[in-house]
Amino acid sequence: MSTNRSRIRLPLSRPVFTAAAALVVLGLAAGPAVAHAGVTASDPRALAENVTLSFTSEAESDTAGIAELRVVLPQGIAPDAVALKDAPEEWKLTATPDGYAIGGPALATGTDAEYSITVRQLPDAKSLAFKTLETYGDGKVSRWIEVPAGGEKVDNPAPVLELKAAAPGARAIAPSPSPSPTPSTAPSVQPSAAPSGPVAPAGARATGEEEAGGQETGNTTGLAVGAGATALLLAAAGFWWVRRNRGGA
Repeated sequence: MSTNRSRIRLPLSRPVFTAAAALVVLGLAAGPAVAHAGVTASDPRALAENVTLSFTSEAESDTAGIAELRVVLPQGIAPDAVALKDAPEEWKLTATPDGYAIGGPALATGTDAEYSITVRQLPDAKSLAFKTLETYGDGKVSRWIEVPAGGEKVDNPAPVLELKAAAPGARAIAPSPSPSPTPSTAPSVQPSAAPSGPVAPAGARATGEEEAGGQETGNTTGLAVGAGATALLLAAAGFWWVRRNRGGA
């Protein structure tokens, strides 16, 4: 009897095992796609201040390591409100018009890029998407910039941070003023009105001024000489007229 029971159980166990394996495969296929770039927060609440955001970008190239990550910040986070907290050795963060770029020497092939930044304050939102471009040492670029909507699946999902409701009494802090430009020691040059006629070179203008001064001096000297000569002529005529009148008498 025991032999018959074992014979019956064996053929029945095979279809059960096959069905279970099929269910597992279907479950894995229907599950969420593995994220290639992710983000977590030390305080994932709206309007939270001085929050540390940690990012992980998985290495996918078999020939080169990650050398740079460029991130587009979501609305409500300005580039000047971000500071680097931790990064791979010799990596630096540089602000860009729409976010920041962080990078340095290429990591070893197959090494994930992990870094963290500090954000002055998170915006009042339900979720934040950080579109990311991964650049490898060989120039290859992976674009994780798609934001799923309505639960749909995307091929290149951007890192998304889900936020909880803001703490009671939380308020948005005033944005920091833009840095004023560094004053320059050189005086500023104001545009002057354009002259009506052609402008002569500086040397020519200087020469012309000297000539004008020489002409003015010459004219003055000529007038003085002329006046002296006239006075002498008048004196001689007067002397001659007096002698003539005396001779006649």
